[in-house]
Parts: sequence; C-alpha cells; structure tokens
Amino acid sequence: MESNFVDYVKIRCRSGKGGRGSMHLRHVKYNPNGGPDGGDGGNGGNVYLRGNRNFWTLLHLKYQRHVYAEHGGNGGRDKRHGTNGKHQYIDVPCGTVVYNAETGAYVCDVTNDGQEVLLLKGGRGGLGNFQFRTATNQAPRYAQPGEPLQEMTVILELKLLADVGLVGLPNAGKSTLLSAVSSAKPKIANYPFTTLEPSLGIVEYRDQQSFVMADIPGIIEGASEGKGLGLRFLRHIERNSLLLFMVPAEAEDIGKEYRLLLDELQHFNPELLDKQRVLAITKCDLIDKELEEMLADTLPDDVPHVFISAITGYGINTLKDILWEQLNAESNKLKAIVSEDTLVHRNKTMPHLIQEMKDEGEEGEIIFVDMEDIEDEEEDF
Repeated sequence: MESNFVDYVKIRCRSGKGGRGSMHLRHVKYNPNGGPDGGDGGNGGNVYLRGNRNFWTLLHLKYQRHVYAEHGGNGGRDKRHGTNGKHQYIDVPCGTVVYNAETGAYVCDVTNDGQEVLLLKGGRGGLGNFQFRTATNQAPRYAQPGEPLQEMTVILELKLLADVGLVGLPNAGKSTLLSAVSSAKPKIANYPFTTLEPSLGIVEYRDQQSFVMADIPGIIEGASEGKGLGLRFLRHIERNSLLLFMVPAEAEDIGKEYRLLLDELQHFNPELLDKQRVLAITKCDLIDKELEEMLADTLPDDVPHVFISAITGYGINTLKDILWEQLNAESNKLKAIVSEDTLVHRNKTMPHLIQEMKDEGEEGEIIFVDMEDIEDEEEDF
C-alpha cells in the first residue's frame, strides 16, 4: 500500500513575464496631432512559498510537477495598462527546506505558519511610448518589451518540527512510548522496521502545557551509509530541539548501543551532537529493581537517564519532567536556523538519499535529481 507520507518532491516553477508596452500614436479626426498614447505592460506574477500548519507532508504536491504564474498583459492604446499576472502560492508544511535542483544550493526555508517567501519574481511590464514623450521628442515610436520570466526546478525537503525526537534501533519501544504519552496511533508490532514513516504526537504536561514528540523510523548500524532505511528519515531529527535516545533494558550492552546511535548521527550530521540528549532505558517491566540498579552503574555519565516502561507507565512521569526541564533550559531553545555548515553537509548527503529512493523503483513516486549528474530540462513555453 502506498504511503501517505511524502517528504521529498521536485517541482518546476516559473514566474510570469512582463507584458510589453504599447507603441501607438493617437490619430482621430478631431485631434490629428494627438501624439503618443501607448500604455504600459502589466507585471508578471510572482511565485511564493507559504507555510501552512494544516499540511504535515508534501503529499499534495506529489503530482504537481509544474507551478506557473501568469504573464503580464500587454499595454494598449489610449494609455491602457496591461493586466498584472496572477501570483502563484505553493502551500508547504512548516519545516520545509528548498534547494535548487540544478546546483544543489540552498534557496530558502519555511518554518512558520503563514510565512510567505518569494521564490521567483515576475518580470516588470515594459513602458509604453507615452512614457517617452519629451519636448524634443513629441512622437516617440518605440516602447519597452516586458522583462523576462524566471524559472527554476526546486527540491522541497520536509524536516519535521518537533520538540523531542525519538532515536533508537528498531524495536526499541519508540512507537509504544509515543502511543502511551499522546493520542498518536503509530503501528506497533514485534518485528524490526515496524515504523516506516515519522509520526508526531502532542504530549500533555502539567497545567495544560504540552510539547511535540516525533517518532523517527529505527536506525541501524551503517544507516549513514545507506543501510536499512538509511538517511531517508534522519533529516527529521535535525529540527528537533531535544533528542531522546531509547535503548531497551534487554540490550546486551546499553552503553555500546547508545554510542552506536551517536556515531550514526555524527556521520550523518556532526551538528546533531550539539543538541541536548536524554537516555531512556525502555521495557523495564522485564527487569527487577536490583537489576535496574546494576544497569545504572554502567550508563554514560554525560547524559541524564531514566528507566521507563510504556506498557505499565513506570517512570513515564519522571521522563516527562526531565524532558520538560531540558526543553525549557535557556541553552536548549528551539532555533529554526540552518547554518552554512549544515547546508554544505546536506548537499553532500543528498546523492545518497536520491539513490536510496530510486532503488524503490515504484512508478509515479517522488521525482529526484542527482546533483552531480543532472540533465538539463528543455521545455517550450
């Protein structure tokens, strides 16, 4: 069954060209020396990106391959102004990053609901010959053409905006925790890679406060090299304010598994290690208090930890308290800023994502572009 979660699309965008100015000389029987009266051309339409909180995937853009704004109308006689072209708005979920498909360069970022970003500016309309009349040139016989349009093929990439991102190996209990602390209903089963797409849930806290938690599909060793689900969903934790690492109590070596997850994140994007981290030991309904104390002595000292069981509710309130405290720490305020280093890193990892999605081989799926080997698209307008 086809997934409804689409976080990567490619669209051809084009603004409108400006209308040409009119070159017309007024000549009527009651005014034989009427002079120039050519009107100006209209401006071409712009293409905007607009943040919309009602969308949480790019599914609505999956088959919209082209977005074209209207051209400006031509000027006319009697100083008639050409009509301005209609603008085109592309509604995207908050957290969408835009890249130039031909160069891989970062273009813009849409992070807030209602935020409008000018993607392509329409051409200005040309001036009619009425605008060029002077005392020494009372009958100009020329007018300006409209400015040309702008066009660009863009890649829209969604990075979920959430306060807490769940990081763990497959079957670490991430989906179970999300379903226990929120109204989200992610798929839960006793086999690896149950979660094939990210899920968001709103976690209620004391005094009617809340925060957003994101369940990211499981990471395995070598994910940064394309193994398992590879890099496809790791981008969604780049915008999380805090990372909650989850390791089951039944793991052979909790510290080793935690470091494995850290290594994969570092290979994907070293800046992820600058985020605040919390370690949750899951499935503690399988162990007793004595074993829990023994495990506590083996855990890393540089990260706060908590023992929990999403099934019985053990430690869940303590976990919420720790997460809320960390989220509201001054050093961990959510910043929706993509640094230059991050952008360079994303361009390096993009070919892996492209190949990964091409391997799916499903007709009609999202269109990708290889930054190193791209073919120019020739289209007639």
